[in-house]
Amino acid sequence: MPSVPPFVSHCLELLAPLGTVRARRMFGGHGLYIDDVFVALIADERLYMKTDDTSRAAFERAGCEPFAYSRRDRAAVTLSYWTAPDEALESPRAMQPWARLSLAAALRANAGNRSATTPRSAATARKPSADKRRPAAAKAAKARGAKARD
Repeated sequence: MPSVPPFVSHCLELLAPLGTVRARRMFGGHGLYIDDVFVALIADERLYMKTDDTSRAAFERAGCEPFAYSRRDRAAVTLSYWTAPDEALESPRAMQPWARLSLAAALRANAGNRSATTPRSAATARKPSADKRRPAAAKAAKARGAKARD
């Protein structure tokens, strides 16, 4: 099993007060999870925290920078991850408010994504039409309708 790089280990320690933390290698960096919720990424030895419209302004006011990369066609892509403030990297206590903002943003994003893809419950699922539930009854009703028109 490969060892965890020191900076990744440090970031996991910073996030640990909020729940069970883990790192997963991805795209040449690492993804960081709190209780299986993707909240941050590490790229080029920099920690980027998940943001959204609700939390982004706090990161901007703190002088943080967005995660951005260039695609092969040289178009810049900016994601909803911003660097953590330098002082937040000093201790778990200093990181907590930022980690809470990031976790809240990730949970909001997950809730929005889930609502579009989650199957309906039995109570709210659409019922099949009568034709599909009882083909024989539908056929008989059609025949009755045809006789009534004659």
